[in-house]
Amino acid sequence: MIIEKRLETQLIRKAKRGDGAAIEALIRAHQEALYAFMLRMSGRPEVAEDITQEAFVRVLKNLDRFDPRFRFSTWVFTIAKRLYVNSIQKLSPRFDSEMITGQDGHGETPGYQSAQQESADNLRDALDEALDSLNTQQREIVLLFHQQNWSITAISEHLDMPEGTIKSHLHRARKRMRAFIVADVRRHEQVAEVLL
Repeated sequence: MIIEKRLETQLIRKAKRGDGAAIEALIRAHQEALYAFMLRMSGRPEVAEDITQEAFVRVLKNLDRFDPRFRFSTWVFTIAKRLYVNSIQKLSPRFDSEMITGQDGHGETPGYQSAQQESADNLRDALDEALDSLNTQQREIVLLFHQQNWSITAISEHLDMPEGTIKSHLHRARKRMRAFIVADVRRHEQVAEVLL
């Protein structure tokens, strides 16, 4: 759910004064995207849920610290990322392939639908493995750009890096994922059937 900047600013002002409806609206506006991002980063639903909840607890405790010159979503994601970095020392990430949507079969026969589902599953598995081959920073940039649809500028601000560096990381991450998939003949053939 995307809310316009003016409405978000009003909600933040009301939330700072303790308005429960404004607090609920802010959480609702960002919760789904933050959870999806944290699930792809951690690969564990329970970790994503815990981090998302803890991030909003911290956001609400520190609303007076929010600088309105910046995007609220960037601030929320930054808090969640810090919580994740702290938790990563305790938990080893594992990706949940259910989070990458596949293609639905539109054929009329069950066999066609099964083949389509198998192809989509192969693609999800290959993408999960390729994402897992990236370092944490590259994975975060890929997920923010492709899953969350953040602009290069927004990612640059979020990570406090020049835009050129973000573009470079994104390019290298895509190249590494492609190379990872192509390196395994079986994986490459399975993915190629979906992408052709």
